[in-house]
Amino acid sequence: MLKIYNTFTRTKEEFNTIDGSGIVRMYSCGPTVYHAAHIGNLRAYINVDILKKNLRANGYGILDVMNITDVGHLVSDGDDGEDKVESAAKREGLSPEEISIKYTSLFMKDMERLHITPTRIVVPATLRIKEMISLVEQLEKKGFTYKTKDGIYYDSSKFPSYFELSKRELKDNEGGKRVNIGEKKNANDFALWKFVKPETIQKWESPWGIGCPGWHIECSAIAEKYLGTPFDIHTGGVDHIPIHHTNEIAQTESATGRKMCNIWFHNEFIKVNNDKMSKSKGNIWTLQDLIDKGYKPEHFRYLVMQTSYRTILNFSFESLDGARNTYNNIIDKLAKHKASKVKTDKAVINGLRKEFFDGLNDDLNTPKALAALQKALKEKPSEDIYKLVVDEFDRVLSLFS
Repeated sequence: MLKIYNTFTRTKEEFNTIDGSGIVRMYSCGPTVYHAAHIGNLRAYINVDILKKNLRANGYGILDVMNITDVGHLVSDGDDGEDKVESAAKREGLSPEEISIKYTSLFMKDMERLHITPTRIVVPATLRIKEMISLVEQLEKKGFTYKTKDGIYYDSSKFPSYFELSKRELKDNEGGKRVNIGEKKNANDFALWKFVKPETIQKWESPWGIGCPGWHIECSAIAEKYLGTPFDIHTGGVDHIPIHHTNEIAQTESATGRKMCNIWFHNEFIKVNNDKMSKSKGNIWTLQDLIDKGYKPEHFRYLVMQTSYRTILNFSFESLDGARNTYNNIIDKLAKHKASKVKTDKAVINGLRKEFFDGLNDDLNTPKALAALQKALKEKPSEDIYKLVVDEFDRVLSLFS
């Protein structure tokens, strides 16, 4: 029985596809491509990769979609400030398109180095402006929008279940804390379409004037186009819960009249030496930084698996050293099993297989799965153990081949 924790219901739920087809329709929030992804970002994609591979191991097919945010993500949570991609373009003396290509390429390189299977459908936001405008028009026709001097906004007061995902009241919601209301009717209202300054490079014609989409509308429009609603699983970081994913639900369900998705799968943060990652503290690390220090991508992937995806991971180079040492020890043991011609009793193999997948099927409990892996490697050298680990366990772990 495969169970996944659903943030929306705050419970582990037995997983089945909504339509019973055996094809899991899944949407993942992709990167905003204005800088290299850091290890906190990458942790999320590693865990989503393990989730997908475990779904496949359970006999499911996957139709997965991920956006690339190359416009609309502003530097402020209050729907103001400069677009992050345009800001990076000015900083590096490149065009927004060149910045997007540069950092999308770096992101995809990191995915490959971490053995993350490519998402089937990857969609830059700038390719789906037409669909975003259409979705805003639907919301406008249904009375969920209003106009201010700087854009078209969603009226959150007209969606009674606005806080159902975050389980917060208005006074507690981060969206209400971090914005300057200005012309907004409510603190949690958000931009669907932003009017832009004449010097802004990325801008499009719309029924409301020249501008660009808000950040949240892109995921709703892209998910609806490629997956329809409701779809099975939506993934992202816990930081998306109170604002981005809350807003996705509001605008999608208001426009379509249908539930957006069945399960919300959220990944916890990484801390560095028990401290929040921040530029000011100089503790933000990229995969390339780790490689430059002599580590392999597999060492970081293994470190990520040592902690449940719903638990904060405390990163330190001491912990990464430990993961490297354990990983190298596993490689040594695997070599001994590979060289052996001895057979292992089928009952033992079946028991180890059950322990491994019981762990993964219990809400992706990777520490339990790794414990089963270590238990298998303690068996007497055997070609059967080698095949079990490489042919079955590693189809999900993607550590050794």
